[in-house]
Amino acid sequence: MAQHDDGGDNAAAGSAVVKSEPPQASRGTAVIASDAFENPGLPPHRLRVTDIDPQKDRTAERRVYTLFYLSIVGSILAVAFYVAFPIIPGDTASVRLNTLLLGLAIALGLLSLGVGAIYWSKNLMRGDELSEDRHLTRGSEETRARSIEIFKEGNQESGFGRRTLIRNSLLGALVAFPLPGIVLFRDLAPAADPVKQLEHTMWAKGMRLTHDPSGTPIKASDVTIGSVFHVIPEGLNSKADRLEEKAKAAVLLMRLKPEDLHVSSGRETWNYNGIVAYSKICTHVGCPVALYEQQTHHLLCPCHSSTFDVTNECEVIFGPAKRPLPQLPIAIDSEGYLVAQSDFHEPVGPSFWERT
Repeated sequence: MAQHDDGGDNAAAGSAVVKSEPPQASRGTAVIASDAFENPGLPPHRLRVTDIDPQKDRTAERRVYTLFYLSIVGSILAVAFYVAFPIIPGDTASVRLNTLLLGLAIALGLLSLGVGAIYWSKNLMRGDELSEDRHLTRGSEETRARSIEIFKEGNQESGFGRRTLIRNSLLGALVAFPLPGIVLFRDLAPAADPVKQLEHTMWAKGMRLTHDPSGTPIKASDVTIGSVFHVIPEGLNSKADRLEEKAKAAVLLMRLKPEDLHVSSGRETWNYNGIVAYSKICTHVGCPVALYEQQTHHLLCPCHSSTFDVTNECEVIFGPAKRPLPQLPIAIDSEGYLVAQSDFHEPVGPSFWERT
């Protein structure tokens, strides 16, 4: 009974205890990093020799504009060497000499310009470290005014406006720097009018069609339906400039069923019993069209996927080419060999060249 009374007293005493709840932390502040990094700031600025000694500053300035002047000399020498030591066809010594002198001169121009710019920035431009907080980009008047101030500060820090010899030599080097490229790239263009050069090839009336590269004449009876022949003009291999001539006169020869051909007016006699010949040079950028789909009668250029329909006079059905492949009119001679009736009736090759 005493035990029962004691338990009752304890229960009563326990019921009088009030439990306290822990304080609620506000959202976003429940976790507070105790080991956050503080901004260490910028390291102490170390003065350079040119910042301390005016004589060293002037010496560095002379070195910079001397390098820029060397760049001008290198650019001018590149043009002079290219003109004075031309490449003579067939003379490998002239190729080596032209390449050597041109490479040395361009290297002098480029290296002097690059080294001078780096030396200028390392030794003469303002060298202390700066930091700038990010800010919103707006086109307000204050932003424009601040942009002008930044340009002025950049001019003062670099000394571009104050160091006139460096500025003028740099401008001269930048003007002279593109000259070798202009001369070289200009000389890549044909010396003569490309339209006139591409209007005429080796093909002439009565010239036999021969296998590429053997030069064996092709008989009409040798060309079966579905076959394709890579063709060059007769006598091409004996010419001194055979590669240049082949680049214009290469032809693909195919035989289809005559009823599959859609022949336009004026071209009725340009094929022989379904045998047709078309220029191998793509009218996009001049790649060799060398893939023939026998079932669809399509010619494909492997470079940029221009596709030509042989049944419709090689009209373009896909790809970037803008005009059909030129057709070579053909016939047979008394011995049954395939011959050209004439040259192409339009320029071969890329159509980005203007044609008259």
